Amino acid sequence: MEKVWGGIIKTVALGIYISVPFCRTKCSYCNFASDVFSRAVFERYVDRVCADIAATGNLAEQMGAKIDRDVDSIYLGGGTPTVLEPAQLRRMFDGLRTHFSVIRDAEITVECAPGTLTPPGLEGLLGCGVDRVSLGVQSFVDLEAAAVGRLHKRATVLDDIARLRAAGITNINVDLIAGLPHQTPQSWKESLTEAIATGVPHVSVYMLEVDEDSRLGRELIAGGTRYHAYFVPDEDATADSYLAACEALEAAGVAQYEISNFARAAFESRHNLKYWTRQPYLGFGVDAHSMLPSTRGAPAALRLRTADVLEKYVAGAPLQRTFVFAATALEESFFLGLRLNRGIALEDIAAEFGAQSVQSVRPTIEQLVSDGLLQRDADRIRLTPRGRLLSNEVFQRFITSADCAAKT
Repeated sequence: MEKVWGGIIKTVALGIYISVPFCRTKCSYCNFASDVFSRAVFERYVDRVCADIAATGNLAEQMGAKIDRDVDSIYLGGGTPTVLEPAQLRRMFDGLRTHFSVIRDAEITVECAPGTLTPPGLEGLLGCGVDRVSLGVQSFVDLEAAAVGRLHKRATVLDDIARLRAAGITNINVDLIAGLPHQTPQSWKESLTEAIATGVPHVSVYMLEVDEDSRLGRELIAGGTRYHAYFVPDEDATADSYLAACEALEAAGVAQYEISNFARAAFESRHNLKYWTRQPYLGFGVDAHSMLPSTRGAPAALRLRTADVLEKYVAGAPLQRTFVFAATALEESFFLGLRLNRGIALEDIAAEFGAQSVQSVRPTIEQLVSDGLLQRDADRIRLTPRGRLLSNEVFQRFITSADCAAKT
């Protein structure tokens, strides 16, 4: 497809995401649509995903969406995709290559829980063309990992990294979470030091989310002590850990490029950048999302979402569709674009949505700069370090301003 960026038309290939909602154990902090299921359902699930891949053309026509068959990124997330049999993973990749044109240098990522990467599984990933693996480490401190239900130990992670490299997969991400139970500034430093010492080119750092969609979150909200909730650091300590990670990773040459993501040069996640720059992507599986251009002209785009319950998805529940009109697209351009350290060029916003859209948000920009949440360099705006900590507050103010601008 073609997309206008700052008045320049560029060809943009499609990104594909496949959700695999199966886990060996459900971590206490997890708020995703994943869980522990019997292996008996695995084959039914793969059948459903493959059927949806095959039916993409008809589905797009029914929904009024344009689908580009050129694909430059594939991402299998979850859950833990590597709990599937290699043959099941192969079926999904074969389906993608049958119905789409996966370009030669496409980035192909699979998420993996440490300890699930068996020799046949690793061979299977290589056979599917996987060139990037994301390891859900969360902590290199065994006590912290065990407290939230992770089954691996530090040694497991190091062994997985060594085996991946020996197999030729060097593009590796490590996930870490700031704010886990029992975490201290000293233990967090230990995790950061170990992550840096591995030499992996990409690290993701998330602050523990406290909401009702996870067991640990519900316990914290209720003021209980189950799931080691009593040992969860407070918000200020978690924020300090996040800032310490930004400093340590930057000093080690793993530069921050998005609120939660850090990479060595040329190792930024190409797939995730599609989300933040509003490029087209297509999702398959439970609770998978898509954003695609519309065939109708207005609205210019639409979003699709699959059922978020396994049995409903496998039974063929219909997609949910949301149209993306100009007001929503403008809001998304601000709150997604500002997630990136490079920020937003206001001239690009003006080129896509009109000069008035920028003029209407200038008072908001000035106030956020004054509050120390935003910095402005000529016509480009970006979050400050403090702004990244309070990003939801910043985004909400832009959503309100952009909504007003779209209605004028």
